[in-house]
Parts: sequence; structure tokens; C-alpha cells
Amino acid sequence: MGRIIRGTVIVAGEGQGQLLVSAEPLSFWGGYDYHTGEIIDRRHPLSGQIAAGRVLAIPFTRGSSTTTAVLLEAVRAGTAPAAILTTGPDHFFALASIVADEMYGQPIPLVALSEVDFATLRTEQPVEVKTDGTIVIAEGDQI
Repeated sequence: MGRIIRGTVIVAGEGQGQLLVSAEPLSFWGGYDYHTGEIIDRRHPLSGQIAAGRVLAIPFTRGSSTTTAVLLEAVRAGTAPAAILTTGPDHFFALASIVADEMYGQPIPLVALSEVDFATLRTEQPVEVKTDGTIVIAEGDQI
């Protein structure tokens, strides 16, 4: 079954995919290409990685409300993360997810984890995010 951690649901939903993890916050304005889902901030540790369809785990966003606009465009383009894990409520992610649900019927699941649980996440781990804030981390390559 895998390891289970529980977080606080900010925006409910289900998503699964491989984790893409960084301890560094990310600005989506100039840092995320919504056409491709690539992280394009060349100073960020995830630079060059594709977040589209993956479970993105970053502690919080850096910057302003433009993160909401970029993430909303990614939802429209089909290049948004499958879910987002943070270390606390992030208003910009939450707003993007809520508006994406209203406009496109596609909320991005958003779950806040404790810093201790967040620190155990590793890039490439397959995970499943459930509507109740349960995160199932697979033991192998499959969920």
C-alpha cells in the first residue's frame, strides 16, 4: 500500500503522479512556462524540470498574484501540476485552483503538510493525493 501521511486540505481534489520536490519557493511569473509546464527560472533548483501532470511539492510561492494567472493558464492549456503540496496555506495557489474549478471544472488539489512530513518527500516518488488530505507514497514504481 505504501507510506501514508496526512495534510490539511486547502482545495479538495484527487491527483496522482510522480513527485517533483524542492525546498525552495517558486515564482510562477517568469518561473513557469504554462505552454509546456517547464520550470524556467534558471536560478531555481528545479530549472528545466516539467511539472505538468506531476505532484509539485514546494513550500510556498514567491512573488505576487501573477502566480495565480500563470497557473490558471496552465490549467487551461493542460500543463498544470496534477496536485500541489505545500508547507502551509498558499493563497495564490488556492485562488488559482478555485478559479480553475469555476471556469474549467478542474481544480488543482492543494494540500498543506507539516514541515516534518514535507521534508520526507523525494522527487520521482509516485504519490496519490486524496480528497481528505491523505497522501499515499508508493513503495515501488506504481500506486
